Amino acid sequence: MNIFAAVGRATLGLLLEIGRLSVFMVDAVSSFVRPPIYWSLVLKQIMRIGYFSLPVVGLTAFFTGGVLALQIYIGASRYGAEQFVPTVVLVGILRELGPVIAGLMVAGRVAAAIAAELGTMRVTEQIDALTTLATRPIKYLVVPRLMAAIISMPILVAIADSIGVFGGYIASTETLGFTGAIYLNTTMNALANKDIFSGLIKAVVFGFIIALLGCYNGFNSKGGAQGVGSATTNAVVSSSILILAANYILTNIFNYFNF
Repeated sequence: MNIFAAVGRATLGLLLEIGRLSVFMVDAVSSFVRPPIYWSLVLKQIMRIGYFSLPVVGLTAFFTGGVLALQIYIGASRYGAEQFVPTVVLVGILRELGPVIAGLMVAGRVAAAIAAELGTMRVTEQIDALTTLATRPIKYLVVPRLMAAIISMPILVAIADSIGVFGGYIASTETLGFTGAIYLNTTMNALANKDIFSGLIKAVVFGFIIALLGCYNGFNSKGGAQGVGSATTNAVVSSSILILAANYILTNIFNYFNF
């Protein structure tokens, strides 16, 4: 019976956490349309979330595109289908690897930073001080980060897509013996708007998840420095898992509607 009691406590704890996150999300989303909007804070967060994440996202996308081209060539060469390497690299980067890799890299960098920053503010009672000054903490701290992540992620993913496809081009022409002009021509012929837009839609969802989980864990941290550390870890782990789960759900939706 002790085993069932432990399972029950874990289930109730999970449901309680889901409920708290849902209430937090509704409060944050509803604050989008309520004035005022702190545009200076939004621009500052766009720089922190988007611009400063470019190096890690760009490097990861480049090497991912190169490795993807090499691996696809190995599999395609067994069936004499090497000519499909540019097309598969393009579709794989635009629809899946570009958004997911960028999302995971930004989650590891940004979600941790947001959770640590807000967690420190929580344990040092700075968030409580905002409330006493008649400033809504959700409006002042959460909404700018959510807006910045939603704006920044599609731009990051678009850049990651371009760099990833370029990485596949470099690997294919320098290592696999492809002709550059033919590779580019095949890539351009295979390019479709729905492949681009599906990846950008995923990027918006991933950006929302990253900022939401970072803010939620930071807001609810407690217990001093140890609590801030736990909030940071939980933010990265939970946002990474939700990104992968959301990617699976969105891919199924896009396939169902042939998008």
